[in-house]
Amino acid sequence: MRVHRVVVVVDCGQVINPDNVAAQMEGGVAFGLTAALKAEITLENGRVQQSNFHDCPVLRMSEMPQVEVYTIEGSAQPSGIGEMGVPPVAPAIANAVFAASGKRVRHIPIRAEDLAA
Repeated sequence: MRVHRVVVVVDCGQVINPDNVAAQMEGGVAFGLTAALKAEITLENGRVQQSNFHDCPVLRMSEMPQVEVYTIEGSAQPSGIGEMGVPPVAPAIANAVFAASGKRVRHIPIRAEDLAA
């Protein structure tokens, strides 16, 4: 499964550095896609098999979709933008899968075999 394009619209109050907001959102999309499509904790004999990041697959640059970031100029004071881009990614993919196939996906990582009839 591959995501080709992600459009992000974020209302983070007064934007001081638009490039920083875009970079944070792009990174959040990468982490969100990793969680939604790749990251998995597996158990064997009651033990977690992954010991650290080297055991967990992450999204590669070649798998990264085009990301468009738009900001809504708000009047709120500037604040952190950090992880704001991560949480909506998996639900957005699940909703796109439902729109395309009629099948609800209720767990991550989402795998192609989960979508088979």
